[in-house]
Amino acid sequence: MTKILILGGGGMIGQKLARRITEHDIFDGVELTLFDRAFPKNGVITKTVMGNIADATTAQTLAASRPDVIFHLAAIVSGEAETKFDLGWDVNMMAMWHLLNAIKTEHGASEGTYRPRVVFTSSIAVYGGPYPDKIDDSFLSAPQTSYGAQKAACELMITDFSRKGFIDGISLRLPTICVRPGKANAAASSFFSGIIREPLNGIVAVLPVADTVRHWHASPRVAAQFLTHAATLDTDLLNGRRALNLPGVSCTVAEQIEALRNAAGQDAVDLIKLKLDPTIMQIVDGWPRDFNPERAVALGFVAESSFDEIIKVYIHDDLKA
Repeated sequence: MTKILILGGGGMIGQKLARRITEHDIFDGVELTLFDRAFPKNGVITKTVMGNIADATTAQTLAASRPDVIFHLAAIVSGEAETKFDLGWDVNMMAMWHLLNAIKTEHGASEGTYRPRVVFTSSIAVYGGPYPDKIDDSFLSAPQTSYGAQKAACELMITDFSRKGFIDGISLRLPTICVRPGKANAAASSFFSGIIREPLNGIVAVLPVADTVRHWHASPRVAAQFLTHAATLDTDLLNGRRALNLPGVSCTVAEQIEALRNAAGQDAVDLIKLKLDPTIMQIVDGWPRDFNPERAVALGFVAESSFDEIIKVYIHDDLKA
């Protein structure tokens, strides 16, 4: 029996991941626990635990159950981390510190036999400009937002605790996940999903940036596949470099809109209303736009090849769900 813990299990990606684990034979028997501050109605039926991930005693309790695989998805999003500085560091960085130290305690108590796989959802926000046309696997991590700095700090902790043998960790620099179902959140990137999701549901969407903005995307379905693949990957193949840029689709907002037109026609496109937001424009201007993720591709990570495919995934998996 494989004991799996998903931190942030009540969130959209956490629920997608939990459903993938319960519906596919990826692990040989699963005891699945989801941890979060709240859970959706009609969510995945499994064991759930509610609490505050930033509480050190919570980390001790979770580690004491000695899960074999820990997916660390819990975080506050980029826009909120920027405006609520202290909260961002408490939730996005200190929670990881508490968890890794709690695991280290269990590792010592088990005389080194407890060494869980920890899969951490990092972000392309660990990068800062100026950028080349495509970011390759050797490009410097130099974040220019609090959210990016918090994610980068966690990556370094994952690497060091793995080097010392306390965990077997891997950090996944996810593309922006699109199209996200449900309502918009406080992420500065939320509009990338909104300009597709809302029109497909017959609702007006606000576009706060120019349609020339280029960004890097992958679907929620692919995000769950990334995570389970990372959980079963031979980490010796990482050669000590435990943070990976993952594959995705690079496209402009105009290309997103054209894919929407292909999927739903001009009436859907007409529901997008341009209303420039200088704050969001400034944040987005500092984000990376395209990648050449050779290491991840060689290790078997696969994403969509076009934004048309990403829209098809949303329509199949989540439209009016």
